[in-house]
Amino acid sequence: MQPLRVGLIGLGTVGTGVSRILLDHADRVTRRAGRPIELTRVAVRNLDKPREIDLPAEILTDDSAAVARDPNVDVVVELIGGLSPARELVLDALSAGKDVVTANKALLCEHGLELFRQAREFGRCIAFEAAVAGGVPIIEVLGQSLAANQIHTIEAILNGTSNFILTEMFTNDAAYDDVVRKAQELGYAEADPSMDVKGTDAAQKLGLLTLLAFGTQVNPEQFPVQGIDTIELADLKYAHELGYAVKLLATVKLIDGKLELHTQPTLIRHDRPLAQVDGPNNMVALTGDAVGTTWLSGYGAGQMPTASSVAANLIDVAIGRAQQTFPHLDLWCEHKALPIQPAEEIFRRYYLRLQVEDRPHVMADITDVLGRHEISLASVIQHESPEFDDQEGTNGPPTVPLVIMTHRTREGRIQAALTELDRLDSLHKPRVCMPVSD
Repeated sequence: MQPLRVGLIGLGTVGTGVSRILLDHADRVTRRAGRPIELTRVAVRNLDKPREIDLPAEILTDDSAAVARDPNVDVVVELIGGLSPARELVLDALSAGKDVVTANKALLCEHGLELFRQAREFGRCIAFEAAVAGGVPIIEVLGQSLAANQIHTIEAILNGTSNFILTEMFTNDAAYDDVVRKAQELGYAEADPSMDVKGTDAAQKLGLLTLLAFGTQVNPEQFPVQGIDTIELADLKYAHELGYAVKLLATVKLIDGKLELHTQPTLIRHDRPLAQVDGPNNMVALTGDAVGTTWLSGYGAGQMPTASSVAANLIDVAIGRAQQTFPHLDLWCEHKALPIQPAEEIFRRYYLRLQVEDRPHVMADITDVLGRHEISLASVIQHESPEFDDQEGTNGPPTVPLVIMTHRTREGRIQAALTELDRLDSLHKPRVCMPVSD
């Protein structure tokens, strides 16, 4: 019954949630861990700041490095985020003989090789269930539950902020900027939401899932990443009219020995489970050669869902399960990585929304460009526009939206065609291009 002594670095939203679980449900945690899990030291930025949870003053400190090296701490929980000083603190903890629990996806994406190498060198473990999809236990599923499978495809909604924004825009007929402000008021989005709305957060998480499923380290610079910040309400309505929902979809597929990766707003058919995930929820769809396709869904962010995953990792460490599993994880190991399929070779369908002048021959010009790049049209939507009568031509023709769904084509062809279309005098901004999921 020797307690597991926890050093917590960061008492923000998630750190407060972890503390609540350990304090308010100590009996349950002890029963499931087989021994008590105790908060021994807690590092905060400002000792005088009012907090949502009461902790003994003697365990609080503003010296994070001291917590990482404290001989009375068995496991360090890093919840400050970012790269520095998080990297240095984790390295200090490992070298001091402590196991580490973290929710820091950016740190693992950037420095995972170094951190895992040091953990193995010192015989310690790093647990990181909370780094991807919040309370959805995807790390354990990929690393353990589906270990007998060769994963073929992962399609996932990994950013709850973006999913909330897209849901609110469509459901409430709201503009993008208005919904971003609402997301910030509700705590779903940061004051600077760039990491979420530009796709970076989801792309980093996809990198971790790719490493788990395929043993290949990737970073967002190696594959297409596009956010939702250029999507307008009109695109969500046109997609719905065509039978689709728009989601920020992170995808990795194993095709002919290569990995196809992309994180982009994507049209998904209404009858697919991924299209039905609304609000700040996440979903991961996995396809393996033995299990087939399975789905995991739940809150992908927020205080208690993320704290739930951190606390689960602490229970694993207390039992010794994490220490037994860690050496066998096929992560940041020295072996041959799978090649990444060049972006221009990605083969799929596309949605295009063009703002065109309402005058003769415009459609002919567009189809000529697409045809010369071997892009075939599956459907076209141009709603009837008011009759235009400007015989003097003083104001010029009005512009109208033209929506095109293509048949499957290569990414290289669609990008080359878009470059040429952008040079047409009859086309105006904005111009939107989104892939369509099979």
